[in-house]
Amino acid sequence: MTCTLVSQLATDPKLVGVSVERQALSLRLAREGAGFALGLVAREDRAVVRTFAKPAVDEPAARTLSGHAYRDAPVTGSPVLETAAAYLDCRLEREVDLGSHVLCIGEVVGAGVGGRGDDADVLRSEDTRMNYGG
Repeated sequence: MTCTLVSQLATDPKLVGVSVERQALSLRLAREGAGFALGLVAREDRAVVRTFAKPAVDEPAARTLSGHAYRDAPVTGSPVLETAAAYLDCRLEREVDLGSHVLCIGEVVGAGVGGRGDDADVLRSEDTRMNYGG
């Protein structure tokens, strides 16, 4: 899914929060896998985010999501796009019911830099020209 806001919630343990629509496939997958990965996209790859505004098409044999190659995060096994500038591998620690959304709180159990190296300019929400309407 395309996420517009991720927030650091604590440093010890390292916790991040992501708000996910209650009906979203991403929420079900995070629950089933007991984790999730957050991929940071390079600014030059801004078109990638539009691909994930709707549910992704998983091609397990090709190891692609909506045509984009992925690998498994080392700890949770969650998919990480090969084009990600960096990623956080998170174990689903708890959920907070927010009505229409659920705050997924993940403990960061791994992280890495993508193929672009650690100097990639990371995409910001305003770069996408997308507006959250949820």
